[in-house]
Amino acid sequence: MKVTICAVGRLRKSPELELISDYLERFGKAGRAFGLGPASVIEVEDKKNLGMEAEAALLDRAIPAGSVLVTLDERGDVVSSPEFAERLAGWRDQARDVSFVIGGADGIAPALRARADWSLSFGRMVWPHMLVRVMLAEQLYRAGQIVAGTPYHRV
Repeated sequence: MKVTICAVGRLRKSPELELISDYLERFGKAGRAFGLGPASVIEVEDKKNLGMEAEAALLDRAIPAGSVLVTLDERGDVVSSPEFAERLAGWRDQARDVSFVIGGADGIAPALRARADWSLSFGRMVWPHMLVRVMLAEQLYRAGQIVAGTPYHRV
């Protein structure tokens, strides 16, 4: 099962990039034995600043064909980490790859949101898209640990 994070904006060398890289590397190593991962990040950038629709077109080209499409959106479902892990394991069991889409400052264009198989929210608050990447990377790693039955996630 390949996991792709498609995100608007380029993340330069930063503490966020270090965290994302660390969690995704750990997810890939630990998840391999359980059929989870690897995970990669595809960044797109609307250099002409044309807005959500232009970003959606770039994101659409970045999403691997046939993958489950999950948008990160404040209007999405709020789930627990074990529920997230269960979904991820379910897609793995169906031999599906998964693409998580993170929009830019204005969010994800309505047409792309409507195509999503699932929409996920990290709460009712709005988060900067760079922090959403970190939170998603950690939740992927946590999901892998839950599936593996390790004590990383404490109830």
